[in-house]
Amino acid sequence: MERIEHRACFGGWQDVYRHRSAVLGCDMTFAIYLPPQAQDGPVPVLYWLSGLTCSEQNFITKAGAQRYAAEHGVALVAPDTSPRGDGVADAEGYDLGKGAGFYVNATQAPWEAHYRMFDYVAEELPALVEAHFPVTAARAISGHSMGGHGALVVALRNPGRYRSVSAFSPIVAPSQVPWGQKAFAAYLGEDRAAWVQYDASELIRTAAEKLPVLVDQGEADEFLDAQLQPWRLKDAADAAGYPVYLRMQPGHDHSYYFIASFIGEHIAHHATALKA
Repeated sequence: MERIEHRACFGGWQDVYRHRSAVLGCDMTFAIYLPPQAQDGPVPVLYWLSGLTCSEQNFITKAGAQRYAAEHGVALVAPDTSPRGDGVADAEGYDLGKGAGFYVNATQAPWEAHYRMFDYVAEELPALVEAHFPVTAARAISGHSMGGHGALVVALRNPGRYRSVSAFSPIVAPSQVPWGQKAFAAYLGEDRAAWVQYDASELIRTAAEKLPVLVDQGEADEFLDAQLQPWRLKDAADAAGYPVYLRMQPGHDHSYYFIASFIGEHIAHHATALKA
């Protein structure tokens, strides 16, 4: 790994690293915030997955999360949202290709060569972080929009690996909305049976483990009705007896102003589970 950013922040350090990903077949960057408590011993980790068009930079510069991570003694890890590089397939538009990995393992050409973000987030990145930084194996996961989808799916498909999960404005039923349908058809093919493994509203119906789930959704979100539809997740969770706490927040849109307003409560939610 090569450290490419190193900044003092709330008594800890906000760093960015570049490394070669064997899973993705390209160089990747990820951000890690180590709170001051990490100087005295390993700390638990909250993984953050960002949304469409984002990189690791959006979260670390806009969310204001480091203050709360320092307060609770939690490390923050934020990967990029897709493979990158000259040899990596891409498409026109913001919702497919680079910056739009959708946290799936692609099976279709030309995407399958590099787009394996599910395995990267669930396996390769945590193994790398836990091998090289003062962190424990106590993990939580969160994200925004496409990243909220990723956080829910990764947690639901990996029982025992995470202590808690949360999301801001998640795409909860990608099989049912245009963003997800476009991405899944390209990455996974036209067989909708293959899509179910990446659809949180379907996975939650048969989930073997019931994690504490917190979802915040802005009522003024411009994508609420067409792309996000959080009620699909809540209805499926209620039917399955799964504890999903959905909070509709008046006045808030899809931006990082929304995330910054409630990220402290999300980190507290995770800190409680991580230290239980």
